[in-house]
Amino acid sequence: MNLGNLAKIDLNLLVTLQILLEEESATRAASRLHLSPSALSKSLNRLRETLGDPLFLRTAHGLKPTAHALHLKQQLPEILQALYQVTLPPSFSAATSQRQFSFAMVESAYETLLPAYIGPLLNQAPNIKLDTYGWNEKSMQGLLQGEIDFGITARDLHPTSDYRLNNLPYGIVQTTLFTDKQVCLVRKNHPILDTVKQKQWDVAAYLNMKHVQVRCEGNDWWALDYHLAESNQHRRISSTLPDFYGAASVCAHSDLIFTVPSNFVAHAQKLYPLVEVPLPIPFSPLAYVLLWHQRNNDEPGHKWVREKICDSIKHH
Repeated sequence: MNLGNLAKIDLNLLVTLQILLEEESATRAASRLHLSPSALSKSLNRLRETLGDPLFLRTAHGLKPTAHALHLKQQLPEILQALYQVTLPPSFSAATSQRQFSFAMVESAYETLLPAYIGPLLNQAPNIKLDTYGWNEKSMQGLLQGEIDFGITARDLHPTSDYRLNNLPYGIVQTTLFTDKQVCLVRKNHPILDTVKQKQWDVAAYLNMKHVQVRCEGNDWWALDYHLAESNQHRRISSTLPDFYGAASVCAHSDLIFTVPSNFVAHAQKLYPLVEVPLPIPFSPLAYVLLWHQRNNDEPGHKWVREKICDSIKHH
């Protein structure tokens, strides 16, 4: 390592480069960095001179990274995280820390998990800040790039699912918080309830119904749909929504059936007159997991938060 050459580099430029790579827009990057457009332009010119590459090409749709910039995009988050950790105290004091931690959480677990750990965390670390966002198709990339500290989402235990527990990107670590099964919700007085009482509730009856579905990481199909497709069976999905509570509302005001993780049922029933019926298909359970990047394995504050979350949920 040539420390003399490294000393000539303004490390703030690496932060600027990371934001430019994330935004691919000079205007948005300048706003995030609280810089004027001219100041950002000067920083970009210094980056180009320092790294010997144009880094970005201007197009009608913003800044397009060069091949070298895309290569740096894979390395920068880990480098910046390591630099950030160098600036941290060697230990974490919960009582005095003012750290900020960010979470991306799947909506179906909000009311089951949020009350379990937010109170205990803030009781012991009253000055930390906890930012929670919805889990979506960009959240895993956020974990990889260091934009998000923790992910809490559901992963399938079905062996062929794209979202199975052992199908995680390199560097992402997980621990299971709890496992759950799929059940069905229908409105009160739904005609299908007579079929259930008469013990004629089976796969054929289930597939004959119309369904309301929630998109999973931008995907209209769940693991259950792929499982059914293996035997050339398909659900009749009449309505697809972006969130669980919206789908529960549709279910309560229509004859559509809603297939959900069982932990969500009690929360939906507090809001709507819904009746739970079993899923008439043998199907693997799913696991709700806590995710983080391995670069944070031994970081004291990160480790403390992880342990408190797992302990709080275990005893909730």
